[in-house]
Amino acid sequence: MSERTAPTAPRRRSHRPTGRGPRRLVRSLAGQLFVVQVVIVAAVVAGGAVLAYLFTADRAEDAARRQVTAVAHAVADSPSVRAAVGAPDPTAALQPYVEQVRADTGVSFITVMDTDGVRWTHPLPEQIGRTYLGHIDWALAGQTRSETYTGTLGPSVRVVAPVWDERHRVVALVSAGLTVESISAQLSGPLLALVGVAVAALAVGGVGTYLANSRLRRHTHGMGPDQLSHLYEYHQATLHAVREGLVLLDRSHRVVLCNDAARELLGLTGDLDGRPVVELGLPEALVAAALGEEPVRDEVHLTAERVVVLNTSTIGTGPGLGRVVTLRDHTELQALSGELDSVRCFTEALGAQAHEAANRLHAVVSLIELGRHEQAVEFATAELELAQQLTDRVVAAVGEPVLAALLLGKAAQAAERGVELTLTEDSRIDDGVLPPGLSARDLITVLGNLIDNAVDAAIAGAAESPVPPEVTVTARIAGGRDCTGGDGGNGAGVPGACLLLRVADTGAGIDPGAVEDVFRRGWSTKQDGHGHGLGLALVAQTARRNGGTVEVGRERGAVLTVRLPLAGRPGGPGGPGGEPGEPADRPGGSSGREREGALA
Repeated sequence: MSERTAPTAPRRRSHRPTGRGPRRLVRSLAGQLFVVQVVIVAAVVAGGAVLAYLFTADRAEDAARRQVTAVAHAVADSPSVRAAVGAPDPTAALQPYVEQVRADTGVSFITVMDTDGVRWTHPLPEQIGRTYLGHIDWALAGQTRSETYTGTLGPSVRVVAPVWDERHRVVALVSAGLTVESISAQLSGPLLALVGVAVAALAVGGVGTYLANSRLRRHTHGMGPDQLSHLYEYHQATLHAVREGLVLLDRSHRVVLCNDAARELLGLTGDLDGRPVVELGLPEALVAAALGEEPVRDEVHLTAERVVVLNTSTIGTGPGLGRVVTLRDHTELQALSGELDSVRCFTEALGAQAHEAANRLHAVVSLIELGRHEQAVEFATAELELAQQLTDRVVAAVGEPVLAALLLGKAAQAAERGVELTLTEDSRIDDGVLPPGLSARDLITVLGNLIDNAVDAAIAGAAESPVPPEVTVTARIAGGRDCTGGDGGNGAGVPGACLLLRVADTGAGIDPGAVEDVFRRGWSTKQDGHGHGLGLALVAQTARRNGGTVEVGRERGAVLTVRLPLAGRPGGPGGPGGEPGEPADRPGGSSGREREGALA
């Protein structure tokens, strides 16, 4: 037995709203402008055509009135018409004459009638003897007027003029007229020309509008107003949210956009839009790189307080629309790199010391094997005294652990390169003296770069120097004239107490003409041209950031002095002169050397 399945109910189509609004026929901004412009052009052309037609029609009607008026007066003033009016059969005399005049003048009709309006002439002979259709009251009163009236030939523009006899009495009337149809026929030619001009104007306007909007569509990439508005908002939000600095320049090297990160990295304030980049007070090297013809990739530059990595690219192809300059903050990374260099320096120094210690141990073992025990003891203790002497001197004079470690590492590294690094007798920095604002990274940057440059200069000038290559380091807390540049008033120092770091070498010194360029990025006396020219620039930047100064001088070789102010220590330890009981101008200070220049 078969089972029947229940019939399934037909499915209803759900009419849920899809959430989509009505789709616009034209979505792009260029397309919408094209439609609007076409409508405007069409409206203007149509309006002009209508006005021109009305003006032409009005002129044609005026011309028709003047024409029929002249014809009516000419017929009414004709002597033959006056003579025929008094004849027994006026129609026989007037009809041929009037028809000839009508044919010659081109009017639609000429009707001569008596004072009661009964026609004597008419283009349609069957209308002769019937009453004239129109107004004749003013003509009977001796006036000539025009009117538009529907007669036997249809609507027409007509004039009725009186016929006068010798006694100046109105004895008959003459009506001449042009039908509206004939007037419209006269307008057909100008109207066709007007329509042709309007269509041509509309076509030219449409083509011009299409070409202009095609260009606009290419520039807007076919996007609509809402898309362009959203894109602009996203663009602004993105540019000001990124952590990298971004500067957009136009073809004239004027600022188009500078985001918040770029303002912070470059130290810029105020309204920058439209200002030439050369007038922003940026370093010359950075401006030259930003405006150079060739793109720049990961080039390190210095600003007033930061180290930045610069990249540039051209906007567009060919001559381009301008340039994009991106900046990344490299200050922290540069500081970490300096610390890494110091650690590497310590590692190399320890390796060198381990190598020397192994050599000395082999020598001591050999002396013991040869039975020269006393000489072995003397050799071992002498080497220990030489190695410990500098360590004890640095630890005793410099209580700041970062500076002490840096000096020991640099001394070992210099000794390995054949340069003697010494600490002057007046050097002394107690632990805890330096303010918290003066970071260990800044101390490593300043003193490490000064010592590295001095060691390189001492090695380079060793062939021409009568003394062995040597680097002398002074590190102490100073005050008074030592902090104001030696003469107390040259403006090259800092007020109050300061940390004085001075490094002197036995190299060839710095040319007086190059003093202004020493602290500029890229300046170097090394010939390879790679990886140099940044150390002294970093020293100057770090000193300036901490409110200090850098000074270039000369003794046996170059002498570079950095003064960093100590907040809360206006006169230094023990008073304005420095250490307790010491005079302000101690030996070895800046007053005893020849000063070449200073950088604030």
